[in-house]
Amino acid sequence: MLPIDQKGYEVAIKNYLSKEKHGAENLEIVQLDIPVATGFSNETIIFTAAWEEEGKKITEKFVGRMEPKDGGMFPVQRPGLEKSCYLQHRIMKTVAEQNVVPVPAILSYEENLEPLNRSFFAMSFIEGEVPSDNPRYTVEGFLVDSSTPEERRRLIESGLKAMAGIHSIDWQESGLEWLDSSGSGNPTTQSQINIWREYSLLELKGREHPVLEEAFNWLEVNDPQDSRVGLSWGDSRIGNIIWKNYEAAAILDWEACSLLPTEADLGWWLMFDRMSFDDMDVKRMEGYPTREEMVSIYETFTGQKTRDTHYWEVFATMRFCSIFIRLGDRLVDAGFMQEDSNPAIPNMVTASLAKYLGINNPTPSIL
Repeated sequence: MLPIDQKGYEVAIKNYLSKEKHGAENLEIVQLDIPVATGFSNETIIFTAAWEEEGKKITEKFVGRMEPKDGGMFPVQRPGLEKSCYLQHRIMKTVAEQNVVPVPAILSYEENLEPLNRSFFAMSFIEGEVPSDNPRYTVEGFLVDSSTPEERRRLIESGLKAMAGIHSIDWQESGLEWLDSSGSGNPTTQSQINIWREYSLLELKGREHPVLEEAFNWLEVNDPQDSRVGLSWGDSRIGNIIWKNYEAAAILDWEACSLLPTEADLGWWLMFDRMSFDDMDVKRMEGYPTREEMVSIYETFTGQKTRDTHYWEVFATMRFCSIFIRLGDRLVDAGFMQEDSNPAIPNMVTASLAKYLGINNPTPSIL
């Protein structure tokens, strides 16, 4: 792996901020943290800048998002949305305008950040805690080690309230026609199934994936034809929220957003909860709501009964399983796994999908 060109990043970000801060003088990047990028998702860059403005010294911390060299992890919703950074910037701007959930203040989008030649945008840095994926927050971390039962429940309630807030956004009134994958003004679940099936077939490159194929067929046959379509966050889980005093301080990671029946997000939330507790054989912490309680809490905030939660959990697991094809291949390409292990297909998500559908899994998990 090539070493990170620290100077190149510094020059690029300084030029970007100079355009943003028109009255800034003596602008400098005083701290720059560039995590080693695997190319699996947007690169996250944390940086602090200092400048003078009207005789006052200002120091501010930012988070930058840069397009991965190999492209985003999720399928493209429609032409013009190929760049993940552009999609995230545009949807975050819309959500911020609705003022229903907290998102970081965002700066402008740069199509081609020189001299790095990649798309980029920055946003304000929000202080807080983020539950870890590795090790999983159900095994260690602040939720396990130091939180009270009341704090755990408050965190989940706040997260579900934020998700319900996203779902309160009227996609037509807020001008989200540009996200409509159908292109007809009538986004449907079937159009999303088509997008994910096409994405999976492209990534499989002729390989067989019987569990995923069974899931696609099941989803088509059991499509509830739900017309209650709204903005779907897409990656709805507690690890994509910055928490402050066990309240949602900022909702992050919008690169998987789409227009779907809003229970799709609840399905992803429940799927990730199941994988983090049940599939890992981890006991639920005291005070941490059960899956049934989460559904009830969500219904309280939406004022509506949920529908077809089993369907949307299968739909969510299908999406995760599809993503793992690209992820598995990138793990091999990056040298983290051997090619003969074929992690794109035999993995924990495929096993979970087979288990949830109640079918045999001819590709035993290796992850």
